[in-house]
Amino acid sequence: EYISQMPAERQDALTAIHKTILANDPGVVPVIKPMMGKEMILYEEHGYMKYGLASAKQYMSLHCVPMYMNPAVHAKYTDLMPAAKFQKGCINFTDGNDLPRGVLAALITECSSINIADLLEKRKKKSS
Repeated sequence: EYISQMPAERQDALTAIHKTILANDPGVVPVIKPMMGKEMILYEEHGYMKYGLASAKQYMSLHCVPMYMNPAVHAKYTDLMPAAKFQKGCINFTDGNDLPRGVLAALITECSSINIADLLEKRKKKSS
């Protein structure tokens, strides 16, 4: 539903990323919710956002909480996806080719073993 409302030239890339997330991290459930002032697909694990997929005016974004919380994963995939623009917890891209399918699948597979609920609960306990 969300993807079908996006510009036609972005739908194939967004669909491929959506399918890659679902195929490589079966523990997440996609829901359409607002985040950062716009609707996007959030992929939740035990009620916590693990990934987010968005389409903005100038680019598309894949938000990845496990990458945000794991600098080694961030560094590894920054090197493997040089055409994409990495921020702390998201990857911005203008074209689906910026996220090579095999590399994206490897990222999601690696992140799938990270239990986001456990990480966030441990983080809460440390700050208490």
